[in-house]
Amino acid sequence: MSDNKNAALNPDSKGYGADHITVLEGIEAVRKRPAMYIGDTGTRGYHHCVYEVVDNSIDEALAGYCSNVEICINDDGSLSVTDDGRGIPVDIHATEGKPAVTVVLTVLHAGGKFDSDTYKVSGGLHGVGVSCVNALSEWLEVEVKRDGFIHHQRFERGIEVTELVKIGKTQETGTKVTFMPDHTIFTHTGGFQWDTLSARLRELAFLNRGAKITLKEDSTGREEVFQYEGGIMEFVQHLNKNKAPMHADVIYFEREKDDVVVEIAMQYSDAYNETIFTFANNINTIEGGTHLSGFRSALTRTVNAYAKTNKLIKDDKQTMGGDDIREGITAVISVKIPDPQFEGQTKTKLGNGEVEGIVQQIVNEELGTYFEENPSVARTIIDKAVVAARARSAARKARDLARRKGALESGGLPGKLADCSSRDPARTELFIVEGDSAGGSAKQGREREFQAILPVKGKVINVEKARLDKVLANDEIRTMITAIGTGIGVDDFDIAKARYHKIIIMTDADVDGAHIRTLLLTFFYRQMPQLIENGYVYIAQPPLYKVTRRKREEYVESDAHLTQILLDLGADGMLLQKTDGAQLLDTKGLRDLLENLVEIENISDKLRRRGILLEEFLKHRNPETGAFPAYQTLIDGADGLPEISFAIDDSDLQKIIAEADEKLGGAEIRSDDAEPTEHSVRYKELTTAKPLAKVIEKLNADGFTVEHLVDSEEPQFHLDDKGTKIPVASLMDLVTAVRDAGRKGLAIQRYKGLGEMNPQQLWETTLDPAARRMTKVVLEDAVKADEMFTILMGDEVPPRRQFIEDNALNVTNLDI
Repeated sequence: MSDNKNAALNPDSKGYGADHITVLEGIEAVRKRPAMYIGDTGTRGYHHCVYEVVDNSIDEALAGYCSNVEICINDDGSLSVTDDGRGIPVDIHATEGKPAVTVVLTVLHAGGKFDSDTYKVSGGLHGVGVSCVNALSEWLEVEVKRDGFIHHQRFERGIEVTELVKIGKTQETGTKVTFMPDHTIFTHTGGFQWDTLSARLRELAFLNRGAKITLKEDSTGREEVFQYEGGIMEFVQHLNKNKAPMHADVIYFEREKDDVVVEIAMQYSDAYNETIFTFANNINTIEGGTHLSGFRSALTRTVNAYAKTNKLIKDDKQTMGGDDIREGITAVISVKIPDPQFEGQTKTKLGNGEVEGIVQQIVNEELGTYFEENPSVARTIIDKAVVAARARSAARKARDLARRKGALESGGLPGKLADCSSRDPARTELFIVEGDSAGGSAKQGREREFQAILPVKGKVINVEKARLDKVLANDEIRTMITAIGTGIGVDDFDIAKARYHKIIIMTDADVDGAHIRTLLLTFFYRQMPQLIENGYVYIAQPPLYKVTRRKREEYVESDAHLTQILLDLGADGMLLQKTDGAQLLDTKGLRDLLENLVEIENISDKLRRRGILLEEFLKHRNPETGAFPAYQTLIDGADGLPEISFAIDDSDLQKIIAEADEKLGGAEIRSDDAEPTEHSVRYKELTTAKPLAKVIEKLNADGFTVEHLVDSEEPQFHLDDKGTKIPVASLMDLVTAVRDAGRKGLAIQRYKGLGEMNPQQLWETTLDPAARRMTKVVLEDAVKADEMFTILMGDEVPPRRQFIEDNALNVTNLDI
């Protein structure tokens, strides 16, 4: 964006200079205590760094100076954020004596966010954002387009290693920040996750109507653009796309009062759960706050007032509670505040007291007006709430039965619960076990002091399809509520009363077990979400197999682990030789080789799902560069089956498309999952290309070639198994041969049911804190979680069918 265009957006844009950057303190503590600034050093903190940089660009958009933001995951694992805003100031800061951009990146609490003339509203209000990212990065480079020049500077671990220099002229403006997280600080090693980033960027695009946010990944060429002219109205439609709305139009209003802008969109569906997302200055306030409490109280008051005035309810006895009125609502609340008060740098709860009253007044007035103008919608909402109120009354007795009578009153606990002796919730664990058989083994095998066992029979009710009265009528649900002790529902639930701080779902490793696990997770997510938010819910990971050879016993956690054990046992004492008897690898070298070959085997499985054989794929390798095809193309014609080709890179793909275009007399370019036409070129990106190239490099370093992976008529190698020669046709055949050798004399017992284990085995594999494996249930993306539970567990069948069709090729554990 040019300077002139920026000036047109806001005539005061030239007033943003070094004197607008306020300095509070240095950044020495950030590398020592990173969790204080970004939450943690795991996956969440790793991605929080991205959001801190992106927030700066979004703040420019909020101020009216930026319309495009691009986030790119680079090939080397770094990430770039580019915007077309004004560019961070580059003139010398008055008190620091350095360019302002250097100050912003090296001094904590330095930025334009403290100056109300620069940013009226901002998300990154603590000013520690980008300087923290710099401090926690192995390296960071900033490029600023401003004042007619491109300025560049590099930092390493928060310290400037080059001066700010002009590297060229430009008429554009904007900022590009590229950083590589410091992996000596972060415990997360999986790189930037596409799904995690796209969820947050989608939110930002919804909240900033019209802003264009693009997410790219260099290694795959993947790209996704988020731009929503409808803003949070489209957000609500997105949330409700797999539900059945009760009124066609989204209720929407936006007003400003006392410099606070309140924007609300809402729509009711026939679901039984409320879905409300709240934001303050684009920050997802997952713990709510004053804007949420203001909305809830005003909604309850307005609906009841309209119902009474229009005689839709008879008397005060029929007054609807907040839970009743919010049943089935999907709402997005976004407030923009000049001086928000958040709890901590990760900003999860809004604390501004004045916001509650402002939101209440706006909702009362705007929603009241909407009801008067749309009486049919008002009646629909009130009718649903009245039915919910009746159900609530019917549920009261069931709720009372389920409510905990006291942490120490064993008489109030269900008879089937085998409780523990400890009364310290921080130490105690509750295992929810599938079936009485497994429950009996677990009760005998547990550590009675701190482990409680609760068997559940059959499949619990699907709470996604039932109101609370039906949910509480289910014996298994009531038993769980009583055992956990927190109560249920917004008014009754109290996390402080939880009798156990670890609630562990322990089901069989088969389809029925997975279904029961899903039903239990649906119950916790919809009715007791605070348990998940506080990290109390876990999933036990019992072993799939027990393998025995002579006196050696080992429990196997997965098919991959079984393969590893078979290869480890099979390779014991083996040597790899050339066909002439010359030794190539000893036992240790053979095991290292097998690790790489298993990786190729996994890649081969992914290719096979796309209908591509590894042997065929290897033939299309570029002999000069060693690169593998990045694309598969299918050229459709009138003569039946498509012609399959492979393209090494973008330019190769362009050549294939150009040739096909000429051959077909004009070709329509489509993705490979689209319906073919007589004149179309469909192409699919093959993300296996680069991982395969990396493994092949390792094989080359050990003296092997691509040709060694493919079977030949004559043996390429011999395996020497203590004097016995085993001919091997290829390296892939080698994996099979060693795996078969590992199976000799090995007894493999497949555990599908926990009841098949005796108490001692259950303790050793699943109950013993020193040896067990558990998965903690966390809520990374609330929007995605809500969507997934609605698709998989809701009433609407078409979205579920579509999900199954879309993911059929990704199935890894198919139980037939």
